[in-house]
Amino acid sequence: MNNRIVILGGGESGAGAAVLAKDKGFDVFVSDFGTIPAKYRDLLDSEGIAWEQGGHTMERILDAGLVVKSPGIAKETPVMQAVAQKGIPVVSEIEFAGRYTDAKMVCITGSNGKTTTTLLTHHILNAAGIDAGLAGNVGRSLALQVARDPHPVYVIELSSFQLDNMYDFRADIAILLNITPDHLDRYEHSMDKYADAKLRILQNQRPTDAFIYWKDDPVTAAKLRTATVTAARYPFAKTDNGDDKDVAAWVDDAGMLNVRTPRGLFAMPRAELSLPGLHNLYNSMAAALAARLCGVEAESLRKSLADFPGVEHRLEFVRDLDGVRWINDSKATNVASAYYALQSMTTPTVLILGGKDKGNDYSEILDLVRQKVKHIVAMGLHNEKIVDFFGGIVPVDDTHTLADAVAACRAAARPGDTVLLSPCCASFDLFTSYEDRGRRFKDAVHALK
Repeated sequence: MNNRIVILGGGESGAGAAVLAKDKGFDVFVSDFGTIPAKYRDLLDSEGIAWEQGGHTMERILDAGLVVKSPGIAKETPVMQAVAQKGIPVVSEIEFAGRYTDAKMVCITGSNGKTTTTLLTHHILNAAGIDAGLAGNVGRSLALQVARDPHPVYVIELSSFQLDNMYDFRADIAILLNITPDHLDRYEHSMDKYADAKLRILQNQRPTDAFIYWKDDPVTAAKLRTATVTAARYPFAKTDNGDDKDVAAWVDDAGMLNVRTPRGLFAMPRAELSLPGLHNLYNSMAAALAARLCGVEAESLRKSLADFPGVEHRLEFVRDLDGVRWINDSKATNVASAYYALQSMTTPTVLILGGKDKGNDYSEILDLVRQKVKHIVAMGLHNEKIVDFFGGIVPVDDTHTLADAVAACRAAARPGDTVLLSPCCASFDLFTSYEDRGRRFKDAVHALK
């Protein structure tokens, strides 16, 4: 067998995979078309692992017996086309790491809510004394943890891009939160292909494993009519529809959150959950089901669901200034995320939209805009679509910098209002990431006098 492993992408997942591959005796080479961050270059150098940046040396890449690919690299790129033509197997970092651990895997996917549910689940497990690592799109590289800091349990956030290159990996507990349009440019603009990628979280599951999912998600429901589901099912829904055997987590008429697993029935008042909004109720249900299946006791679960501090850039309270609440929801990079944010608004809202459009259909939030939004501030290099769609419905300001957007919001908001950054779009026109957008927004709001 060819002992050379090539890692494409030198970020968190790539550097971690390189260390694990080195520890397992492989000849490792890391290649990044862009720039490898300094901390990962330092790690690779300290481990004696060869690397390159700013381009690909194809003869070295095509000499590999296995390629471990960063999830951000599309299969249509020239390097991936060449790898495919050569017939070299390609796996994700998660798939590669899974080959070297028998830890319990709690895996979370979905178009929206993944990060919150992942961090909440991790919070609950650790508070209960369960040694759980955090990996995937959040936390540290799974491969690096398997190599140097192993845990008996891992809580892993999985994107569809990671699932695309996972084959033998198995989730002991698989959570599918929802499937709404996102990243369709990577799936030939096919919702069906994107949904199929999400359903890959079920592959290799056994009858003793668990599948947790939102029962009322229409795309998931349609897919499950023909999908093969081997694991035990734990659906959750807002209510039990009068049939207490129909779902595993629900809210009853008395406002009590109920979670039913083989460990028995857990209940707590919904009002005591730390996270607001219907979408966060679903996230809490999914995390609670996973926690109970991992053995978390009722009292510990109740405390953790009530004291979880929330997640940066996800309906994050920034400041109350002159009676106006400012909220950072920069993670809302698609329309469905903004829909959930608007659902949770209880005061007149000044809404910041805009960024790199991913083929958005704004009609999905039209009714909520009519009900809850008093003013829209478009923030981006190209706001024409937003201005044209919403211009006849609410006042719209067309701005092209963060400073101008914040100034427009302050002019439009009155005491008792909320300013909500929930852009519906990717951040890459004005910012380097949604995190960069959110942090710069918070800085600008805190600078207001």
